[in-house]
Order: sequence, then C-alpha cells, then structure tokens
Amino acid sequence: MNKENKLIPGLPLGFEDKWNKKLILKKKLINIIENNFVKFGFEPLETPSFEISENIGSFLADDDSNLMSDVFSFKDGEKNITLRYDLSSPLARFVAQNNQELPLPYKRYAIQNVFRNEKAGNARYREFTQADCDIVGNVNPAQANAELCNLITSTLIECGLKKDQFVVNISNRKIIQGLIEELKIPDDKKIKVMRAIDKLDKPGFGLKGVEDLLKKERADVSGAITKGADLTEDQASQIINFLKVKDLRELKENLKNPLSQEGIEELEDLMEIVSYGDYLDQIKTNFTIVRGLAYYDGFCVETNLNFKTTNNKGKQVDIGSICSGGQYNKLISRFKGVDIPGTGVSIGVDRLLFAMMQLDQIEVNEKKPVIICVMDEKYLINYYEILKVLRDKDINSEIFLDSKKNLGKQLTYANKKQCPVAVICGENEFKDNTITIKNLLGVKGENNQITFPKENLINEIKKFI
Repeated sequence: MNKENKLIPGLPLGFEDKWNKKLILKKKLINIIENNFVKFGFEPLETPSFEISENIGSFLADDDSNLMSDVFSFKDGEKNITLRYDLSSPLARFVAQNNQELPLPYKRYAIQNVFRNEKAGNARYREFTQADCDIVGNVNPAQANAELCNLITSTLIECGLKKDQFVVNISNRKIIQGLIEELKIPDDKKIKVMRAIDKLDKPGFGLKGVEDLLKKERADVSGAITKGADLTEDQASQIINFLKVKDLRELKENLKNPLSQEGIEELEDLMEIVSYGDYLDQIKTNFTIVRGLAYYDGFCVETNLNFKTTNNKGKQVDIGSICSGGQYNKLISRFKGVDIPGTGVSIGVDRLLFAMMQLDQIEVNEKKPVIICVMDEKYLINYYEILKVLRDKDINSEIFLDSKKNLGKQLTYANKKQCPVAVICGENEFKDNTITIKNLLGVKGENNQITFPKENLINEIKKFI
C-alpha cells in the first residue's frame, strides 16, 4: 500500500474507544452494579448480540414508513437479523422459549452492549452498555415496581452518587392512555402522542416542542422536520394542560375516566410499598414520564441527575435519564402460547460513566505495574527471578521487552505508562545481592532512588504502590 492509499484511523459517529482511567472506572461501576443486582436476588442472563428481526420487533421506530430505521439489520439467508437495541426484547424471546424451565417470577439481570442507529450526541451513543434488571411473572405490581425503585436508588448510591444528585421520577402510562381514549384519539396516532410527550424534558423540546409534535410537525434547530401526530387544536391543548399538572391529588380530581384512575391508584399503591423502605424521599411522581418504547403499558420510571454535565467543548449539556424502564404486559405474549407480564429497569452505564467522570467522586485505583528494567541481557534470568517474586505476591509487574533499548528509553516508556516504580539492577546489585528501585512518581530534583538488600524487595516496593 503506497502513501497515497494509507488509511486514516477513525471511528463512525456515536462509537468510542475507552481506555486508561475511563475504562477502569467503567469496569468498577459494572462490578458495583452487578453486586447490587445479585444482592437484590436477581440472577444473570447473557443473550446473543443478534436476534431474528421479527422476534426483536420494531418498538424503537419513529419512522412509520421504515420500522427498522433506528436499528442495525442485515440479511442472513432467508431471514433478517438485527443487532439488539435493548435487553428487554431478547429477554422476552428467551422467556417465551424457556418458560417451562424458569422459576416464576423470574428475576434476571443482564449487562451487555446494545446498538441503535440513531443520531449521536452528548452521552448518546450508537453502541453502549446497559445494565438491566427485570421481574417476569404474575406478581403484585406495586411490590415489583417498588422493588425496582429501591434497586435503582440503592445501586446509584453504591456507585458513588449522593442522594441530592439524582431523583427517581415515576408515573403510570395508564394515566395518559386514559386521557387519550377520552379525547377519542385514533389508534394509529396513539404511539406518536406517547413519543411526543416523552420528549418533554429532552434538550430543545419543552412544552412548545411537544405541542408541535402533537400537531402537524416540528422543525429542529437544523431545519429537519419531524412529522407530528396531527391532532386537533382541542386535543393538543388538553394534553398540554395535563402536562402542567404536578400534584397527584389534583390529577385525581381532574381525570375521571376509569383507566386514568386505575393508573393513579397503582401509583399510590407503589408509593405505599416504597414508604416501607429507606428511599421514599428519593422517588417522585412526574406524570410527563411515559417512556418512548411502544411496549410499556403501566408503571414507568426515569432517573435524572440534579447537576449539569459538560461536553468536551466545555458546554453544559443535559444527558437525559441514566436509568429508565417500566411495565410491559404484552411484550412476551407476542410469542405463541405464552402470556407472562414483566417489569424492568435499565441503567445506561456509559451515561452514568460520563457523569461520574466529571464528578470525580469515586476513587479509581489504576494499579499500574512495577517495571523491571533490563540493564544487561546477560542477567535476564535474574530479572525474571525478580519478576516472579513480585507476581507471586500479587504485585502487578512487567519486564521491559527490548534489552537493546537504553535505560533512558525504558524509563520514558515507564513514565508514559505511569508506572509507580522501576527496578534498576545491574552488575553491582547482582554481585552485592541488593536491589535498586526508583520512585517514578516522586518529586523531581529529589533523590528518588534507593538500594536495599534483596530480601527487602516486597516491603520496599509496597511503600510506593
């Protein structure tokens, strides 16, 4: 390949590499999340990245003319396959396929990557990690959903967020569904209405943006047009007025249709169960929460941060919900011979990571290795003896892999890697049965190098790591 044809390294928009502190923090968060999920009685499940397209469904689609526009789909022989866009649809397929062997209720957690062919933005990726917990089976909904609210709060606190830094917002989709039925909005417009309401707290929307989506169309700042639900002025006005109500009692007085009343009562029952635990003050009702995915049909939840985050240009941005979910009674019943309800939540691990990197509230121990410099190739066996002693004591360590490089270049490598200590031994050390180490993180200009008897190696190294 000549110079003109050489590749330019880069990634598609919405994808990112993670390394060093960011990746270590992500792994730490996942470990905390997983431990807390297990503590709450959930068991793990792993499903493939690809599902048969008709099994995974098209619940994400905004474009009615192209239901698979927001996902990555491919031809696979006679069938189409799709990269999973969430972890709930694969769970539904798994439960339908294995329901005879599963304990019901089935409490499962999954921590895996999902893929969405959507517009990328601030902490909005096209491949990202979700950490899901779901309860599948015929249970008391108030108990199951209260358990999920407690799980969200407990997990985020374990991850390092303080109570005043986030709020768990809950609602019930039946409340707005009742209003929609009361307004005689036709079936083909209902999901568009739900998705319009779900945009209320998204950046750049607000009541005006939602109103535009309820009516004919909305133009964003770039001029792009999104078709609206095409409601009448009266229908749109009544929904906007509903979105302004904040108090549960006021809502109960204003909405008299049976379905809305049912949703309100379910919320009251949930809050009663939550009051038996420690997190009642963390959980608030917010009737604008309806969730955009089409399979939710009852309880829904979104968890929002109470502080601003900034993008890589220093501009304040709203990254949206860091943990969302809800109740789905018909997702699994799409499959033949199975009718099992479910409810679940999903933590956006990469969004949480984005926020935690800025807060810097959680300690990250990168555990960089001790570097053993190779001063003379004839002592290679001696360097490997030192390496074995360190590793046998669970001290992260490595030996420099090119003995032809001089000490300066070896230390440059060690400094770039942020190694805390270098072992520097030559003929004198091996003759005197001593070891010399250098504190690479010490103050420049000070004597950061010490020599000591070989048997003191572990004790001396531990002073610097």
